[in-house]
Amino acid sequence: MNIPLNMPRRLIEVDLPIKEISAHARREKSIRHGHISTLHIWWARRPLAACRAVLCAALWPDPADPACPPRFRETAAQVMTRFARAVRQSSKLAGLCANHWSRWNRLGQDGFSGQEPESWKDLRGALLDFIADFANWDASTVPEFLDAARILTQAAHEALGGAPGTRPLVVDPFAGGGAIPLEALRIGADAFASDLNPVAVLLNKVVLEYIPKHGKRLAEEVRRWGAWIKERAEEELGRFYPKDPDGAVPIAYLWARTIRCEGPGCGAEVPLMRSLWLSKKKGRQVGLRLIPRGDGSGVDAEIVEVPTVSQGNRRGGVYPHPEGTVRRGSATCPCCGYTTPVASVRSQLKARRGGAADARLMAVVTTRPGQPGRFYRLPTDEDFRAAQSAAEELRRREAAHTGPLSLVPEEPTPNPGGHRAVSSVQLYGLITWGDLFTPRQVLALTTLVRLVREAGERCRAECDAGLAEAVTACLGLVIDKQADLGNSLCAWEPFAECPRHLFGRQAIPIVWDFAESVPVSESSGGWAPLLDGMIRCFQSVGCDWRIGHAQPASATAHPLPDDAAQAFVTDPHYYDAVPYADLSDFFYVWLRRTLNNVQPILLGEATTPKEDQAVVLHPGSAEERAEFERKMQKAMEEGRRVLAPAGVGLVVFAHKSTAGWESMLQAMVDAGWIITASWPVDTEMGTRINAMGTASLASSVHLVCRPRENPDGSVRQDAIGDWRQVLRELPQRIHAWLPRLASEGVVGADAVFSCLGPALEIFSRYSRVEKASGEVVTLREYLEQVWAAVAREALAMIFDDPDTAGLEEDARLTAMWLWTLSTGANGNGTAKALDDEDSEEEEEDSGTSRSAGFTLEFDAARKIAQGLGAHLEDLGRMVEIKKDKARLLSVGERTRHLFGKVEGPKPARRQPKGKQLNLFEQLQAAEKEADWGRLGTPPVGGTVLDRVHQAMILFGAGRTDALKRFLVEEGAGRDTRFWKLAQALSALYPAGTEEKRWVDGVLARKKGLGF
Repeated sequence: MNIPLNMPRRLIEVDLPIKEISAHARREKSIRHGHISTLHIWWARRPLAACRAVLCAALWPDPADPACPPRFRETAAQVMTRFARAVRQSSKLAGLCANHWSRWNRLGQDGFSGQEPESWKDLRGALLDFIADFANWDASTVPEFLDAARILTQAAHEALGGAPGTRPLVVDPFAGGGAIPLEALRIGADAFASDLNPVAVLLNKVVLEYIPKHGKRLAEEVRRWGAWIKERAEEELGRFYPKDPDGAVPIAYLWARTIRCEGPGCGAEVPLMRSLWLSKKKGRQVGLRLIPRGDGSGVDAEIVEVPTVSQGNRRGGVYPHPEGTVRRGSATCPCCGYTTPVASVRSQLKARRGGAADARLMAVVTTRPGQPGRFYRLPTDEDFRAAQSAAEELRRREAAHTGPLSLVPEEPTPNPGGHRAVSSVQLYGLITWGDLFTPRQVLALTTLVRLVREAGERCRAECDAGLAEAVTACLGLVIDKQADLGNSLCAWEPFAECPRHLFGRQAIPIVWDFAESVPVSESSGGWAPLLDGMIRCFQSVGCDWRIGHAQPASATAHPLPDDAAQAFVTDPHYYDAVPYADLSDFFYVWLRRTLNNVQPILLGEATTPKEDQAVVLHPGSAEERAEFERKMQKAMEEGRRVLAPAGVGLVVFAHKSTAGWESMLQAMVDAGWIITASWPVDTEMGTRINAMGTASLASSVHLVCRPRENPDGSVRQDAIGDWRQVLRELPQRIHAWLPRLASEGVVGADAVFSCLGPALEIFSRYSRVEKASGEVVTLREYLEQVWAAVAREALAMIFDDPDTAGLEEDARLTAMWLWTLSTGANGNGTAKALDDEDSEEEEEDSGTSRSAGFTLEFDAARKIAQGLGAHLEDLGRMVEIKKDKARLLSVGERTRHLFGKVEGPKPARRQPKGKQLNLFEQLQAAEKEADWGRLGTPPVGGTVLDRVHQAMILFGAGRTDALKRFLVEEGAGRDTRFWKLAQALSALYPAGTEEKRWVDGVLARKKGLGF
């Protein structure tokens, strides 16, 4: 490994307990109370577990490296021995360290002895086990862990040349939600966090500056002034949310946008509802039934409780109405049955600014004193009067309002030609951010904004200015959380029986029927629960770390001087994944109205900065890609500039597109970095929407890098690599690395992209790589070779055989394709199917639809095929290419090709929903077309894969006799390659799929047929 300036390798450049860190990171994703993420929404957050672990491993040298300073070894041995003894004496610590109890028990008894290399390796193992246990959320505030980590961080810093008494500085120029700088402070380093986005900067100020500076006093004052706001908000707003005569308390109002049916002679009012379910809780299912009025003017509704269970419904209940009224943007009239197309629906809503202000109230959710659960009723005249009264009050306040900013946010929403995640908003008439709210929601939010400002002024009169600023900022974040749960894009969640917040994913999708929470209630969406969540976060996260620094700055023009930092650790923007500026404007417009008096510089502009952000809004734009690479290269150059020559860099990246990876890696190589290692840490949830049915990464790949520079800090330009030597070294590196990943449960797309680190170490150590002719090798050309090497090594593992040449290209491609889509033991297993509502929301938002088969990004599929010596364009019999996606056809879709007209490369035409032929009917149609007869056997396929698929289809169609004749009499089963491939496919097909069941059924007959 090429480490600059003869410095010792860091732990992260040698080893990392990725399986254990991943388990803790996945668990952390499900923590809903007390986590830093509950302070405020931020997108693509890094789990604290992963940040804490990789920072420790990046800052601490490897004690087994001969160049490791002896003083660090001595301190580490003492610290680990002391920690081991604490583990033996504390049942709490023993529980947190149960996975490594044998090591800690032994060290607690014997300690470390000797200065031999074997003892150093044992010390390395102890540090890695400590890191694995420290990644646990429950260990993050335990004093024994924190004390040990801080001593090790300080010892490493001084042993590596840091001035006595100083701490290593960790710089993050894409600070975002603040996970990296927070954990840097927690383990004893200093942190400098910057971001171009003012919302992110404010979050970092709260976490890195306000919480450690003011400690428990901050929590006390936030609770005090939050309670003051609650009391006055109830006085002002209570009449707009009246209680029922029987004492029931409304906690949510369920609304539906409406259109007029465009059917001939109809014109009925159609409430747009994706689902008519109100409750889907086990044992109690409640929904709405729409009843057409006799005069054809629209529908009435009734609430229906369904106590029975239907076997035909996978959700375990009977739908009160078979479907909602809207599907993929088109609305079907319950009165006449006419379907108004999506273009007309958009047109009608656009004319009414989204239709939130005149939406129809469909139901009211209440709680009753002394009675558990939720109760549902139809709206009353009192409900309508309260909503109308709120709208009138808002108009009165708007007329009386003065000030530099409008009362209701008039700043524009994202342009419809922008990023796909936000492009639909203006299509439906939501022109300004204020259009996302109903009048009553705006009234509540503007009231709370005014009360927060008043609370801040009162706090300033009683406390010092710094504490008052911190208190006001924290209360401003609660306003944002209120807005996230109090807008007209919050759907009702029938399982949890509460509103969903807007940012359930990294997008702003249209929502047809929405839930209006009650801000003065004690339920979800109320001020009190949101305030309590913030206080709980203060208590759980702790505050016993040094004060960090957060400020607005562009990553392309970092404010720190040269060589100021010891670690450059960052999680940059993922190419086209998240339009941070557009999304954060939702919060920014409210923060300006709440905090511009205390943060005038930070919140001075009308919207968040967009021109300088490094993100691709249109993935197909070569110009945007080039601009992204330019900005990212400049950011990486700045990172190299502010990092001391002996420092270490760590760049986190998790993007599923090859274009995104190539852009990021190109920027790093061009900026003068040497990639020294890469580690995949499972940080994502497999049930997230954008992971379904595609090769989305479950892991974030942590690229470890060092400055490629001379002792004077200039970029080293004299190292020229030989292309032939690089190509000789590449497969050896992949062969050593891929099985290691597999042993940790890292497979599929995670493993593919995780191989880029070791592969790039070979390439990036040189200023350029040249062929014998003198031609310079481009990074893209090298990455083609990397994909080929990974594909060959992966196939050798899949078939447990380094020689897979006996299988045709279609079998090798299918195996590699399925392997790339797999998640493995380190991931979340096979992703469950999307809920109908979620899947259609995704389709409407993206303009795409889900289909059978297995989908990869086209460029990834092309690279896989190319690495195996195949070409996608020649494989129409098994691959469908559509725009930027390539889909491996399902086995069922290949029926006609395998049993019918084999010359036809087109897949079987998919029938409309409800008319899809089942497998038996498809097989009958293929038999008739091929004229080989019901009692005969199919023509034996030309490749091993074709024959395996034929056998699977016969099993799936229940044709056991034909299957036996096919395998025995026709000889398909006599080929050992047949069973070898079938066994591999059984391991590769996702659990629960028809393909998995069919191939296992074929394998189950192997022994009985004498094979």
